[in-house]
Amino acid sequence: MSIEILMPALSPTMEEGTLAKWHVKEGDTVSSGDILAEIETDKATMEFEAVDEGVIGKIVIAEGSEGVKVNAVIAVLLEDGESASDIGSVSAAPAAAAEPKAEAAAPAAAATPAPAAPAAKDGNRIFATPLARRIAADKGLDLSAIAGSGPHGRIVKADVETATATAAPKAAAAPATSAPSAAAGAAMAAGPSTETVIKMYDGRPFEEVKLDGMRKTIAARLTEAKQSVPHFYLRRDIQLDALMKFRATLNKQLEGRGVKLSVNDFIIKACALALQQVPEANAVWAGDRTLKFTKSDVAVAVAIEGGLFTPVLRDSEMKSLSALSSEMKDLATRARDRKLAPHEYQGGSFAISNLGMFGIDNFDAIINPPHSAILAVGAGVKKPIVGADGELTVGIVMSTTLSVDHRVIDGALGANLLNAIKDNLENPMTMLA
Repeated sequence: MSIEILMPALSPTMEEGTLAKWHVKEGDTVSSGDILAEIETDKATMEFEAVDEGVIGKIVIAEGSEGVKVNAVIAVLLEDGESASDIGSVSAAPAAAAEPKAEAAAPAAAATPAPAAPAAKDGNRIFATPLARRIAADKGLDLSAIAGSGPHGRIVKADVETATATAAPKAAAAPATSAPSAAAGAAMAAGPSTETVIKMYDGRPFEEVKLDGMRKTIAARLTEAKQSVPHFYLRRDIQLDALMKFRATLNKQLEGRGVKLSVNDFIIKACALALQQVPEANAVWAGDRTLKFTKSDVAVAVAIEGGLFTPVLRDSEMKSLSALSSEMKDLATRARDRKLAPHEYQGGSFAISNLGMFGIDNFDAIINPPHSAILAVGAGVKKPIVGADGELTVGIVMSTTLSVDHRVIDGALGANLLNAIKDNLENPMTMLA
């Protein structure tokens, strides 16, 4: 019996992806472990391997197809003795064509968890896409009253938007006691529409640039983060003179091993140790509770073409500076090639964004949920400082800003964390103890 090859879920949150490239064609014989295709998610391009052996009897989803739903049939594998004529009808309904393309492109789909799947009054589950459930919750709509046009009657974005106009009067007539609940679920400000913005520049030459999945996700997640996470900011200048001297000494000693430590390597280590020194800050917000961690999993922002990655260095407090340096170089290289696996850029409680290497003196970074804090690092520049002897001198000073989620970390706790980072960097030898 022929085997249907389904679109894989390459991360826990993946609902759809792009079938970027086929490595096989119809008639090819494949074995378990062979590379079948390359799948693009919003963050990475990953290779998809065969699980079974057989002959590729039919390719259902063409190369380059976007918005292919998880578990959609993308190809059919023939077993021994079968031919292409044995393949019956293959439904690709879960693919992008099954739902409006607008839904496949909607950035909010990857931004936050959708409300729990609702149930109808008769107790039966209501099938709806996460985006449709989210919009319905924002608009105060009853999904049980909406007919689904998606596969197997599933409610999709277009169904909810169509129902919005007719359901609005009903929502307006709700008792006054429901006002707080409605306000809590109100839709976030989205700014002017595409049409409005285009009209503003009528008559001016411009080029419309199509957004890829990564840019849509970045826009959605950071807009949501800025609107829903209560940020506050703590700033400290850190003297780097001792660190720069210590770094130069270490790099000379490590030259024979081909290791060259960067200032960023020291910053990663300093933050990892600070999370151990202030363990209450090593936590994330989880809706109705916080999750406190024993290990320091530090994410580091890496700029790539068209966006950024935040690969996570796990157990950073346990690793040597040279090990952190090597791992960071490897992660950054594969991030730029979009070859990171989901587990390599998901998780962590703390992040670092270093724009000092681009000449930026200081800036405020936006927290990437569920992280509870992110350290914005500026360039080390020579400034006049007052030395330990009270005399005015010149030192290398780096400006840092800690963006903090107030739901997890209060002011004093955040100050302790930033002070610990400062102490570690200004006394670099202690990081080797």
